[in-house]
Amino acid sequence: MSNASTKTSGGFPNPLQWIGAGVLGTCQELGRLTLFASRVKFAAFTPRWFGGEIWRQMIAIGFYSLPVVGLSAIFIGAALALNIYTGGSRYGAEQFVPNIVVLGITRELGVVITGLMLAGRVSAGIAAEVGAMRVTEQIDALKTLSANPFRYLYAPRFLAAVITLPLLVIVADVIGVMGGWLVSVQALDFDSTVYLRNTLDFMTGEDVLAGLIKAVVFGGVIAIMGCYHGDHSKAGATGVGRAATLSMVSAAVLVLGLNYVMSTLFESIGL
Repeated sequence: MSNASTKTSGGFPNPLQWIGAGVLGTCQELGRLTLFASRVKFAAFTPRWFGGEIWRQMIAIGFYSLPVVGLSAIFIGAALALNIYTGGSRYGAEQFVPNIVVLGITRELGVVITGLMLAGRVSAGIAAEVGAMRVTEQIDALKTLSANPFRYLYAPRFLAAVITLPLLVIVADVIGVMGGWLVSVQALDFDSTVYLRNTLDFMTGEDVLAGLIKAVVFGGVIAIMGCYHGDHSKAGATGVGRAATLSMVSAAVLVLGLNYVMSTLFESIGL
């Protein structure tokens, strides 16, 4: 009778036990993540700040991400324009291609692609860096020197991501729209002046603002996931590598999920 709670009559593990353990483990992980994120935000928005470390992280996160963001944006814009033209070439494509391109880039694709690129590059990099410090006991050494790792390590990365991601999104928006213009003018024989005029007439400040608000949220999520998984990495190269993988995957999933939630919210409030 003692094994009835853990095994079925056939000797196999009880699926209810698996489900219960999974639910409890998920709740515990969410609780740890929530507490960790709260401590990072508190350290980021209260003195004291390490300006040099914040600047160094802004260069590492923002400036060094420009090539991959720019290349991704120009190809996304070009592919978007080409596919829109292919699907609607019989319905006045020269009128609505620039409109859909600028709307899709500024509200959705620009910020989402930038967020995904940084989830792969920045979040995994932060997790690997912090994880290496964790397994080599450098973070413990900071605590013995009365240095708060949340204030010295995690808050600068959080602030740098929150500041630089909107700037990267602006760059991605411009390059993505120009990618659509380039393929439309050079490959589809659109009139350049008409294309640019339609783009500027259709684009609104609300479209750009919606993307920038998403960028701020995505930047914080990317930094927090990298710091969290790095801080909880296990000893050894395998543990650090697993932390980097988990940070990248979790950040990418959260970017996509939050993008849907925020798009729905913006639609409901008319933004």
